[in-house]
Amino acid sequence: MLRWFTAGESHGPSLISLLDGVPAGVELTSDDLKATLARRRLGHGRGSRQKFEQDVVSIHSGLRHGRTLGSPLAIEIANSEWPKWEKVMSADPVQREDLVVDAGTGDEREIARNRPLTRPRPGHADLSGMLKYGFEEARPILERASARETAARVVAGRVAAAILEQAAGIRLVSHTLGVGSVRVPEDAPLPTPDDDAALDADPLRCFHPATSSAMVAEVDAAKADGDTLGGVVEVLAYDLPVGLGSHTQWDRKLDGRLAQAIMSIQAMKGVEIGDGFATAARRGSDAHDEILSAGQDDAAAAVPRASNRAGGLEGGMTNGQVLRVRGALKPISTVPRALRTIDVRTGEQTTANHQRSDTCAVAPAAVIAEAVVALTLVDALLEKTGGDSVDEIRAHLAGTLELQSRIVGGGADAAT
Repeated sequence: MLRWFTAGESHGPSLISLLDGVPAGVELTSDDLKATLARRRLGHGRGSRQKFEQDVVSIHSGLRHGRTLGSPLAIEIANSEWPKWEKVMSADPVQREDLVVDAGTGDEREIARNRPLTRPRPGHADLSGMLKYGFEEARPILERASARETAARVVAGRVAAAILEQAAGIRLVSHTLGVGSVRVPEDAPLPTPDDDAALDADPLRCFHPATSSAMVAEVDAAKADGDTLGGVVEVLAYDLPVGLGSHTQWDRKLDGRLAQAIMSIQAMKGVEIGDGFATAARRGSDAHDEILSAGQDDAAAAVPRASNRAGGLEGGMTNGQVLRVRGALKPISTVPRALRTIDVRTGEQTTANHQRSDTCAVAPAAVIAEAVVALTLVDALLEKTGGDSVDEIRAHLAGTLELQSRIVGGGADAAT
């Protein structure tokens, strides 16, 4: 199995990704990780932070000469803005004089970065976190709750994507289906992994040019109004083997594991597998993906289907179709025109703190969703095939596919 963790605060010295269970022999470089972090920065509607705050990647263990060793992989993403926050976010106690400035009239005032944030933002973790952990201001909460943490997930997801492709030929791609009220037409073609460069070049990671232009206009209108926007993203996984996941226990069902992974992303409020909620409105005869005959000469484990409304998952297991997972991202909770809240010091009505933020973060959310889907699929792949190295996984998978093909090709008679 693959275990992974992240650590670090938004304005801390660095973020950490730690992956345990990475098989040996995966080809990977620091440039691969830098490239995927650059993708996370893209997207129309992003704030100024993406322009000046740089990610500095260092690999501390688990990789030698471009190949994984099978030992834990530790990746650090250093924060280039750390010198500005070194005193405010110091792990050790700081002298009071280090947190004040001369206001120009001889009096000392607390530096802005250290002022208590006592006006929690609606929709953010601020207030619930303060009450849960007993803090009188939001800084200790928002630093970890910030979407900056997803940079560590993205590099972990790049490792997972390398495992999937090199060990099993599985490739992923993500795109934007909706921003605000603007939505890609239902009959629009789906992107493939070969379209990744075109998606990176699009301002909102949308595969439908006319819709992308409308999305840009929607973002610009929201920004002019001092508001924010959410949207819907989709992750597609191609060439999955049949049988990742299981029907036997609730926590082994792959659709449930994918839903949890998507919902763990900051600001995600909904998940769909395949056609999701649209299928709930259909009759059974229109809801399911009929199984077609491929003929004896073409028998394979992944038999053809008339459609893919289930999104590649049936009974908690992959069925050989393209996996389709969607996530619904709420509008960012740091709204420039400031929503009503209370000041926890006084209990009085006021407006929320306004931290620098994006107008729309749907495009990077697609990249982040792709990362967590990759991590979930790797765990399911290793559960299915085992293997301490890429070569061993390939060998186990080949044996599984041979058995499945014999079953589809004629059952017990074919197997004997």
